[in-house]
Amino acid sequence: MNAPSDLPAVRDALRIAVDIGGTFTDGVAIRESDGLIWVGKTLTTPEDPGMAVSEVTRDLLRQVAQAGPAPGLSEVVHGTTLVTNTLIERKGVPTALVTTAGMRDALDIGREWRYDLYDLELALPEPLIPPAQRVELDERLDAAGQVLAAPERQALEQLAERVKALRVRSVAVCLLHAYLNDSHEKLVGETLRAALPQVEVSLSSELAREVKEFERTSTVAANAYVKPIVADYLRQLESRIAAVQPDTPLRIMVSSGGFTSAPAAAQTPIFLLESGPAAGVLSALNTARNHGVRKVLAFDMGGTTAKACVLAGDEPPVAHSFECARVHRFKRGSGLPILIPSIDLIEIGAGGGSLAHVNRMGLLNVGPESAGSVPGPACYGLGGTEVSVTDADLLLGYLNADNFLGGEMRLRKDLALAGVQRLASALDMAPMQVAWGIHDMVNENMASAARIHIAEKGHDPRGFTFVATGGAGPVHAVEVARKLRIPRLLASIAAGAGSCLGMLAAPARADRAWSQPALLEEIRWQEVNERLAALHGQIAGELRSAGADEQALEWNIGVEMRYDGQGDSVSVALPWQVFGEDADAAVRGAFESRYRELYGRLVPGARVQALTWRLTGRSRDSVRSFRWSGRQGAAAEPKARRDIYLPLRQAFGTVDVYERYALPPGTRLQGPLVLEERESTLVVPVRADVQVLADLTVSVEIKEFE
Repeated sequence: MNAPSDLPAVRDALRIAVDIGGTFTDGVAIRESDGLIWVGKTLTTPEDPGMAVSEVTRDLLRQVAQAGPAPGLSEVVHGTTLVTNTLIERKGVPTALVTTAGMRDALDIGREWRYDLYDLELALPEPLIPPAQRVELDERLDAAGQVLAAPERQALEQLAERVKALRVRSVAVCLLHAYLNDSHEKLVGETLRAALPQVEVSLSSELAREVKEFERTSTVAANAYVKPIVADYLRQLESRIAAVQPDTPLRIMVSSGGFTSAPAAAQTPIFLLESGPAAGVLSALNTARNHGVRKVLAFDMGGTTAKACVLAGDEPPVAHSFECARVHRFKRGSGLPILIPSIDLIEIGAGGGSLAHVNRMGLLNVGPESAGSVPGPACYGLGGTEVSVTDADLLLGYLNADNFLGGEMRLRKDLALAGVQRLASALDMAPMQVAWGIHDMVNENMASAARIHIAEKGHDPRGFTFVATGGAGPVHAVEVARKLRIPRLLASIAAGAGSCLGMLAAPARADRAWSQPALLEEIRWQEVNERLAALHGQIAGELRSAGADEQALEWNIGVEMRYDGQGDSVSVALPWQVFGEDADAAVRGAFESRYRELYGRLVPGARVQALTWRLTGRSRDSVRSFRWSGRQGAAAEPKARRDIYLPLRQAFGTVDVYERYALPPGTRLQGPLVLEERESTLVVPVRADVQVLADLTVSVEIKEFE
């Protein structure tokens, strides 16, 4: 088996990945010598997320020790929703913004466009930093980065006093055109750090050195807003891991599909925004690679949300702008814009903990509110009374009340039924009609959003394979795939903790960018080489701190390009190179090839412009093979039979229920059926060919679509 991502690893070392979700915290441990994995899962502790991480880590080490002599723990890789939740719930620290005189209202002005033309009660996202906490500085650069007015020493000292008077814990600095010349931002940063050593400082030129003032300001504001919270959390987490096993490095998953060191993550926490979902995509991609599949719809459904990603090649697609904390979950433009590299995911639906309710029109609706882990769905018996997707799944027979988390947690069917009965009375429907309505509405919403997402990428879903991860993913996967007319589904081992498998397969990775709009014939290539060399050094240093072997890194250059006068750009990929003075012809050729691929033709006689340069460094990818550590069976015998709702018959029917890991490789079964494991349940409610593959991945060939 290949060593992960060319990281230096001791062959008998143990690596652990832990992912904090809205409802559960998942963990997977892998023994590097043979790929054997152990899985842990516990309820998330929102008041102290690190507590659940420590609990899962200890549980995994206990399981490994029970299996024999335990190898040394070489590292812990961690993904978290802390940044996302802090932004959504607006629970960040008091933050100030320092900006160029005349630019303080950029966060309020935004792009001046309505995300919904016909919404008469349109609500825009409130800026994270209110006007009273924005401080202007007299300084100015022109559009070429040349100094028009340098900040005076007295003005900088007065600036520090004004920020001090605001009593904030963090400061965001975003000066006009700092993506071209960061000298003024650095001067402000040095002044603030010297005058206010207890205050965290974030510079836009260190986070998002790109054009678009509003987006750049929004990005640095979000980073500053969460920075002290994430820094404190990571320090505490490192201490907790050290208490479990001293000197264990902590690696942090980032949104672009790699991981970095804890100190680097503490400085740029906004890069962690989509860390968990990004890892789920890597898990799906690893499963696809193991089985020779190239076109994949990665589907990850946890307790709070469901996300999807279209994979049509060897690498996950990476976008360089993102939106978070939306006022309306599925309306683009209703959130805070963030300029970070992130795997191109789309949020397509609710999660297992999402709550059902009757909307103001008297109709059944689901989400976006979630029960979370506290109090949780009604059936958890922890005080929750509102009906969640999990409650509906339980009443439909898809979940085993006595075998949730392997029997460690008993679900209360009576409480779920009581909640659904209240909804049924309000809707004048039968309880089981409401339960199916909740389940089917979630599936239909997810299928509709995924169908649009696939079409926008220029693909037909019928040529894809569906790969399901997340605790609730396998429960809903077959129905969503059936609605999309996707004929085949794969569920890897430990699919319920799929994000953790993705973290264990992830490379170390770091990204940098800078904007310098220029026509190709006007580019000074020596300056480009100098910039790339400087970024190369920064990235190499960050990856060394994450444990990567510098001699085994891969480097890629990206350029955002367009025809002069166009409003949108095209991403062009280039190999690492030193550009000669005649490089414009080669770069133009790469742009034209990509442009023709996207649009089918070129623009005759038009000049080509480069906007933003990007550099990515990462350790090499390798396909990971995971082996189940638990007991495996030798016969395909059902452990029980249970009534579940069969959608095409619109009635309950009795089906076989199997213990998933009791089925040996090569087992062939016919749906409808249910496969249970501790972390999740695979529900096949229609006619299908089900096969257990050599690595215990379950393949489902759907035979019944109508």
